[in-house]
Amino acid sequence: MTDKKLKIAIGADHGGFRLKEKLAEALVSGGYDVKDFGTFTADSVDYPVIAKAVCEPVSKGEADLGILVCGTGIGMSITANKIKGVRAAVCDNPYSAKMTRAHNNANVLCIGERVVGIGVAMDILHAFLSTDFEGGRHQRRVDMINELD
Repeated sequence: MTDKKLKIAIGADHGGFRLKEKLAEALVSGGYDVKDFGTFTADSVDYPVIAKAVCEPVSKGEADLGILVCGTGIGMSITANKIKGVRAAVCDNPYSAKMTRAHNNANVLCIGERVVGIGVAMDILHAFLSTDFEGGRHQRRVDMINELD
């Protein structure tokens, strides 16, 4: 990524609350500008509300990237991809996180707390944040995705 301080929007439902807290802590420790959109307890909440809150700043350019966590990452991803300009991907391994940035220019990472452990989640986060979009032939494909908005 570039040298500028990236703005990261992060959020989780109750199924991803604990992992979100660890990821947010790692982001702050890493020098990122983090805005946490909740949830702030393990009490049940509706994931679409959190996904919308995280993705709207990404869509508007107020945040560079978004991180969403729920039980599997799937519900968050489905919701996130309804927001114009968002390209969200569920990743359960670092390679997928790297490739979704490099080839799809994904701007929202979705992780499932019930699917990956904290160590793997940290590796996924690092791969996502440390990979740049390759552009080239991939830009044409991302443009085709954006035309669907």
